[in-house]
Amino acid sequence: MTCAKHRIAALFLLLFFFSPAGMVAAKDKDRIPTTLDGPFRPATRRFDPSLRRGSDDLPMNDPRLAKKVRSPFPEQIALAASYSPTSMWVSWVTGDAQIGKNVTPMDPSTVASEVWYGEESGKYSFVKRGTATVYSQLYPFEGLLNYTSAIIHHVRLEGLKLGKRYYYKCGDSSLKALSKEHTFETFPSSSPNMYPRRIAVVGDLGLTGNTTTTIDHLSQNNPSIFLMVGDLSYANQYLTTGGKGAPCFSCAFPDAPIRETYQPRWDGWGRFMEPLTSKIPMMVIEGNHEIEPQVGGMSFKSYLARFAVPSEECGSNSSFYYSFNAGGVHFIMLGAYVDYNQSGAQYAWLKADLHQVDRQVTPWLVAAWHPPWYNSYSSHYQEFECMRQEMEALLYQHGVDIVFSGHVHAYERMNRVFNYTLDRCGPVYITVGDGGNIEQIDIDHADDPGKCPSKSANIPEFGGVCHLNFSSGPAKGKFCWEQQPEWSAFRESSFGHGILEVINSTYALWTWHRNQDIYGENSSGDQIYIVRQPELCLMNIGDVTPRTCSYSSPQCSSSNQCASQGVQYIYLFSLLIIGSLCVILGELWKTMFFW
Repeated sequence: MTCAKHRIAALFLLLFFFSPAGMVAAKDKDRIPTTLDGPFRPATRRFDPSLRRGSDDLPMNDPRLAKKVRSPFPEQIALAASYSPTSMWVSWVTGDAQIGKNVTPMDPSTVASEVWYGEESGKYSFVKRGTATVYSQLYPFEGLLNYTSAIIHHVRLEGLKLGKRYYYKCGDSSLKALSKEHTFETFPSSSPNMYPRRIAVVGDLGLTGNTTTTIDHLSQNNPSIFLMVGDLSYANQYLTTGGKGAPCFSCAFPDAPIRETYQPRWDGWGRFMEPLTSKIPMMVIEGNHEIEPQVGGMSFKSYLARFAVPSEECGSNSSFYYSFNAGGVHFIMLGAYVDYNQSGAQYAWLKADLHQVDRQVTPWLVAAWHPPWYNSYSSHYQEFECMRQEMEALLYQHGVDIVFSGHVHAYERMNRVFNYTLDRCGPVYITVGDGGNIEQIDIDHADDPGKCPSKSANIPEFGGVCHLNFSSGPAKGKFCWEQQPEWSAFRESSFGHGILEVINSTYALWTWHRNQDIYGENSSGDQIYIVRQPELCLMNIGDVTPRTCSYSSPQCSSSNQCASQGVQYIYLFSLLIIGSLCVILGELWKTMFFW
């Protein structure tokens, strides 16, 4: 008994004397930085010349792109979240598309749109019916071929239980043409304590060899939702007759009468993505490669027909912009290729949507659109400056936490910024346009010698031109910085994808995974904890007073470092206390047992 007491006392003494050293050691070993440590000095990891800048598209006869079922069985099955976590969209395609000079659209009413589902494998207690449509891509030019799609089905499941796994089949039961069984899991309730397991983010994906690595790597990371921030299939890198796609359409086909597309690439893309999209929801937003113009001003026909988004449920009534909830995260998907002016419908909807967000229920506010506002690469430099000037203040006023974009085929993470000024309450802007498409990786920076684009370059495919010279800071009076801008924290030219793991109402772990690291254990190209500070940034919703901060400011860096270290010390000390208590309780148990 006495010996046992001494052992317990010794354990308490060890806890008392060695916990600070243990905390310091744990703190210094492989520590992941947080945004509280910032703003960070800009860093660049240059393109690895041992890697290729791009790869060719997969051919249409690749097994991953080929049709695997006979008509009218479903294929290209894809899920999409609804505004409410108790709903889920299921989409698929039946029949055969047509391509040629003369095409006749299929009748969507000939095949029913049904989803049979239930909470047990093989037992489908519920059935829901939806709608079907077809679309055509028509080119009245000599030598160009037309396309009309197979039948595209959309069904919205309602009344689902939260955080529950469901099993489903889709198709037409009357034709005995149901798919094989698939499964999905609903989101948790909207709550500050409940979050999706992992949120995958990728842009500018395409359908190349690099694309396959990106999707394989992403799938290994086991996400529960997938944000696709524009530029999906790159079907518009082809002539209507198919053949070989080109990294630069206008360079390869200078005599084309219109920006042509080879629409069967969309069908191949849907088949390639089905193993992933049939089990987790993919939330898309349009990019410039989805414009796909036709005569008469028609555009975006494929994007609008193929993808279900919760536009009606969230009140936007437009597939170009919408919002939805997933646990304690409110997502806003904005359209850069429709009117974004303050006098327009999108801005009015965005203002109303932000106003109704309850940060006590959904603390995290994440936005996404295709072209980045903050970008230090030469490609697309200041291209959507007009959109930034119209919308940035509204997002800042409502405390948006993170913004994801693509368009630039590289990776870049910003310091917190507002109006080109470092700001502790600005969003963390992240560009992930490095999915792997045929146009290759971007490697030139606007601050590299001789790489600053002219103001006549980078003209947006929609909206006006608002290129400007900087009015303050090291680049005052200049169009480009002469070194990496202070708001650019880290950039690298590599293909990859990102994973966001929301831990609680203030902490989220962001990890950017490079394709070349796919076989590396616990490897990442960039990793940081994004930390919300609602007590600082949400006190006065609607206020646009900047909370400026510089990495050269001792007061700011000291304040952030203290806050970051304080949280980490509390976390590490808690782990140490719990571990020590486990040892102590074990000793007590052995003492009682041998007593």
